[in-house]
Amino acid sequence: MSSHSEGSTKAIFYALGANGGIAVSKFAAALYTGSGAMLAEAIHSLADCTNQIFLLIGLREAKKPADEFHPMGYNRVVYFWAMMVALLLFFVGGAFSVMEGISHLRHPGPISNPYVALAVLGISVLLEGFSLRGAMKEIRKVAGGKPFLRWFRETRQSELLVVAGEDIAALAGLCIAFIAVLLTMVTGNPLWDACGSIAVGVLLMVVAVMITHEVKAMITGESAAPEIRRAIRSHIEGRPEVEKVLHLITLQWGESLMVAVQAKMRSQQSDAMLVDAINRVEEDIQRRWPQVRWCFFEPDVEKSAT
Repeated sequence: MSSHSEGSTKAIFYALGANGGIAVSKFAAALYTGSGAMLAEAIHSLADCTNQIFLLIGLREAKKPADEFHPMGYNRVVYFWAMMVALLLFFVGGAFSVMEGISHLRHPGPISNPYVALAVLGISVLLEGFSLRGAMKEIRKVAGGKPFLRWFRETRQSELLVVAGEDIAALAGLCIAFIAVLLTMVTGNPLWDACGSIAVGVLLMVVAVMITHEVKAMITGESAAPEIRRAIRSHIEGRPEVEKVLHLITLQWGESLMVAVQAKMRSQQSDAMLVDAINRVEEDIQRRWPQVRWCFFEPDVEKSAT
C-alpha cells in the first residue's frame, strides 16, 4: 500500500471512529429532547459513517490486480465510491435535514432537556475536531505547502478530499445546531431549532455539490497535479538524451499515473541506441515518480510552421 493510500485510510478511520460515537449519542439525545436540529445532526453522522465505509470499500477494490477486461487495473474505482458518498451526503444528510426543519416549522414543538442536547453537541464538536485534525494532518503531508482551498481544487485523492469536506461540514453543522438549540432554550421559540435544522441541511448540500464537482472532473479524466506535471516535463527536458519535449500528456488513474511523451531526441548512432536512450529516460521517470505505472515515449521531429 502506498503512503498516499495509507494516509487516506488513517483519515477515514479517524472519521469513522468519531462519527460512530457521535451518531449514537446524537440519536439518544434527539429521542430524549425532541430536538429537530439534533435529529438532523444524528442522521448526518449516520450518513457519514456509511460514507466512510464506502470509501474503505473503494480503496480495497482499487488494489485488485489488472485483468483481461481491466488492463489498466481498478484504481479509478475510488472515484465511483467518492461520487456515491457525495450523493449520499446531499440526499440523506442535506435533503433530510432540510425536510426535517420544514416539518418542525410547520409543527413546532418545545425541546425537552435542552442542556442534554447542548452537552452532546459540545462533546460532538470535540470528537469531530479530533477527526478533522487527523484529516488535516494527512493533507499537510501531501499538500506540499498549498493552502487548503487550492489543495482541494487540485488534489487527485478523492477519498481524502471527501473526508476533509465531510469533517468540515460536520464541524460547522454542529456549531449551527449548538447555536440553534441555545437560542431555542434562551428565547423559548422552537422556530430557532427548525431553522437550525434547515441551515445544517443547506450547508451539507453545498459541501456535497463542491465534492461532486471535483470528483466529476476526476471521473472525466484529469492530468496529474500541476506541480507534478511541470516537474515531469522539466525532468525530461533535463535528460541528455532529449533535445526538446514536443508534447506531454499525463492522466491520473487513481493512485497511479500514465505519462505519454512526444519528444525530439538527440542524434544516436543507430536505431538500437535510440531505443536504449528512450528506455533510460522511461526508467528514470518511473524511478523518480513510482506512481507512474505506464510510460509511453514517442520520438519525433519538430514540425515546421507552414
